[in-house]
Amino acid sequence: MVAECSARSRGGRAMTDSSSEEITEILAKVGRGEKAAAATLLPMVYDELRALAGSYFERKSPGHTLQPTALVHEAFLKLVQPAGGEWKSRAHFFAVAAKAMRQILADHARRKKAAKRAGGGQRVTLSGLLTPPTIEQQIDLIALDEALEKLARLSPRQGQIVEMRFLAGLDEREVAHVLNVTPRTIQREWRMAKAFLRRELSGDSQS
Repeated sequence: MVAECSARSRGGRAMTDSSSEEITEILAKVGRGEKAAAATLLPMVYDELRALAGSYFERKSPGHTLQPTALVHEAFLKLVQPAGGEWKSRAHFFAVAAKAMRQILADHARRKKAAKRAGGGQRVTLSGLLTPPTIEQQIDLIALDEALEKLARLSPRQGQIVEMRFLAGLDEREVAHVLNVTPRTIQREWRMAKAFLRRELSGDSQS
């Protein structure tokens, strides 16, 4: 499962409570627009961002031109810009980072597809999301981005849950903490979100 893969990648570099708290404090400073804080933040979160980027590229087909390191830096610059937003915690930051990376990759795929004017877009493996595996697990990255945007319009919270659980690899308790709801709520809406995306990406949707 992709979420499990991402979680294991981060788990291999588990942080102490003190370092996690330090990152949360620095994130607060970045959110307030303190430029020096961004320079301090990058080396502290780089390894985890790089692992997150790597999990995307493990799911993509060969032939892409954007590299994980470039994806990390582009996403980080997007996150720390003045309008980048504020984060409740380290977990929240990585959830937002996952969304930023997904959008960057989708935009990159769109530009590449427009330039070629032929062939399919970049594809990702969604073996952890589309279960049971009754359809092809390789999904067009552009289609995934559009499906997630549609889900977010219908249910902003379910959209956030997918980004945090599937893309960022956060567990139910981490997501519940960020969204200030119970783990039971996360479990229920995670099931609903997966069912929605399964319909959208398998072509069963009538909309």
